Amino acid sequence: MTGRNQSTISEFLLLGLPIHPEHHNLFYALFLTMYLTTVLGNLIIIVLIRLDSHLHTPMYLFLSNLSFSDLCFSSVTIPKLLQTMQSQIPTIPYAGCLTQMYFFLFFGDLESFLLVAMAYDRYVAICFPLHYPTIMSPKLCLSLVVLSWVLTMFHAMLHTLLMARLCFCAENVIPHFFCDMSALLKLSCSDTHVNELVIFITAGLILVIPFVLIVVSYGHIVSSILKVPSVQGIRKAFSTCGSHLSVVSLFYGTIIGLYLCPSANNSTVKDTVMALMYTVVTPMLNPFIYSLRNRDIKEAIGRILKKIPFNL
Repeated sequence: MTGRNQSTISEFLLLGLPIHPEHHNLFYALFLTMYLTTVLGNLIIIVLIRLDSHLHTPMYLFLSNLSFSDLCFSSVTIPKLLQTMQSQIPTIPYAGCLTQMYFFLFFGDLESFLLVAMAYDRYVAICFPLHYPTIMSPKLCLSLVVLSWVLTMFHAMLHTLLMARLCFCAENVIPHFFCDMSALLKLSCSDTHVNELVIFITAGLILVIPFVLIVVSYGHIVSSILKVPSVQGIRKAFSTCGSHLSVVSLFYGTIIGLYLCPSANNSTVKDTVMALMYTVVTPMLNPFIYSLRNRDIKEAIGRILKKIPFNL
């Protein structure tokens, strides 16, 4: 009888964002614009790297995968958010909720691993420039990309299967704009200790360790450049690491603060704002910070445009 009563939920209700009704249209237009900017910016990067042979290098291999990850990561949540803002009854099926959670974890983890690969690439390029072609061989670069995809697939599947074994009773209201793993655990009427333990352990492997590796890599980059005490060296160090570390801090800082800090100290509004930062803002900014301000990308745009016949 208990098991039968606990398996009655077939859908969840997403509360969405805590926005006053009179501001719904404004925020809808804002998030739609940000999403379209994210899609367009990342698609431009992917197409440019694909078409321009000058960009067929390890750095831009990682960057093209990062752009694809950002595009998909944003697409997992934002279209559903926009639909929720326009819906009278913003529901999501049980299977759809688990599917959204899987792809959210998959592309979020993938970005984490790709950021590490990009940091390592810059570390080798600046600290060991003469050995760069040998160290960053095509085989190694492809192996790093494939390894990132495989590890994230298994990690996302692990959490999804653990979530699928839980029972959900009468409560089906998710105080979030997507099927967040921590929000679902709070709704479950099953024992969630195993899930919470796995989250804590894997978060250290998927989030904390990559973040530390990135900081160490850029620390070596700055140290290597500053060995030549000049204004140009300091400027080069800042241009190389400043923009990268700002996005890394934004992405990892919000996720670590949201998932590794005790949830009892965080309000629902604070959790939602932090989630918006890494699901909406970061994927939109990455094309500008990593690429559109990059001289190689600008030159590639110029070469592509020259090949296009403008016959009026």
